[in-house]
Amino acid sequence: MADFALVLEYDGAPFIGWQRQGVGISVQEVLETAAARLNGGAPVAAIAAGRTDAGVHAAAQVVGLTLAADFAPARLRDALNFHLKPHPVAVRAAAFAPAGWSARFSAIGRAYRYIILNRAARPALVAGRVWHVPHPLDAAAMHAAAQTLLGRHDFTSFRARACQAKSPLRTLDRLDVTRDGEEIAIVAEARSFLHHQVRNMVGTLKLVGEGRWRAADVAAALAARDRARAGPTAPAAGLCLIGVRYPEGLDPFRHR
Repeated sequence: MADFALVLEYDGAPFIGWQRQGVGISVQEVLETAAARLNGGAPVAAIAAGRTDAGVHAAAQVVGLTLAADFAPARLRDALNFHLKPHPVAVRAAAFAPAGWSARFSAIGRAYRYIILNRAARPALVAGRVWHVPHPLDAAAMHAAAQTLLGRHDFTSFRARACQAKSPLRTLDRLDVTRDGEEIAIVAEARSFLHHQVRNMVGTLKLVGEGRWRAADVAAALAARDRARAGPTAPAAGLCLIGVRYPEGLDPFRHR
């Protein structure tokens, strides 16, 4: 038996999300099916650092799994990629997992990036990867307002009503808004996020970019602890999980 850590990238568009559900195909399902083919047909359980929603992408999702055979990590990566075809899922890296490591519970930081395409013309090359907003947005005002959300707060106003987290308290370490030509990037970092938290923050910041809200309105929405007081939920297509951090002694990829 050997425990492995994987770094995955995937296009979330055709999936119902990371997690297996009763209906539809999930990233977890296609990865576990591929891994079972390397495990003598025996089922394999894959545990992810973040349970991305339907339509949400990943550039660096981290997953843990256990196989009966002791593969060389590079061979495991290549074998899984062969069996993952034709699904838009790829294993970027594989490593032996440290003793006691968990992809989900050992993580001390997660980073997401949200992209808004801010131009009049609809997207062609990046369709399905961005939120197209045709009217001008003030990215500098969005960034200033975003800073009111930093720190440890009750994020009830920015969590999905169906969120199953026991507590709405979270510590937001970073929420930066930058413009590069026609693209506005929002990068959020925290130890963990509530369901739809990033997308709800982005939808709220868009109101600021349009000039309909001020930074004080964002702060008031946070203080209200009421989902109805914050902005709309941004579409899933613009969101991507871009990184997961682990403590130095529990980072499977630190010395890869």
